[in-house]
Amino acid sequence: MNAAIPALAKKYHRSHALFFIGRNTDYAAALEGALKMKEISYLHAEAYAAGELKHGTIALIEEHQPVIALCCNPAIMEKTLSNIVEVKSRGAEVLALTFRTNQKILSVADDLMFIPETDPLFSAVIEIVPLQLLAYYVARENGCDIDKPKNLAKSVTVE
Repeated sequence: MNAAIPALAKKYHRSHALFFIGRNTDYAAALEGALKMKEISYLHAEAYAAGELKHGTIALIEEHQPVIALCCNPAIMEKTLSNIVEVKSRGAEVLALTFRTNQKILSVADDLMFIPETDPLFSAVIEIVPLQLLAYYVARENGCDIDKPKNLAKSVTVE
């Protein structure tokens, strides 16, 4: 586990909204991370394809806006880093999820969470674990009943 996750939750739990960004499989994990954040912490959380930021989403970035940036695909790392620089230039606070060997991200991210390096096709499976833990600790900081999320149906009974 990333030992820093509970401390990161203390930092970000009072946010009005959290934006998750990623490209390719990182975007899929960002969608799941935002969903989990909404489900158990009741915070507004949205995931956006990092490559689409310039098409409206960038207008939502303001000073101290938390952006969780997933950066775990070496083939598109430079493009994701460019997106991180864009949100940082607008005052966002960036919490990046990446590999420990990603030295380039150190200069652009405010906070970091790490996953073990793996094949990019499988990284989304690993990425979701720290994102779920972040949602758990944010919910706990906000006093939410983590075991019984409100308005969450466990099965669909109406067609």
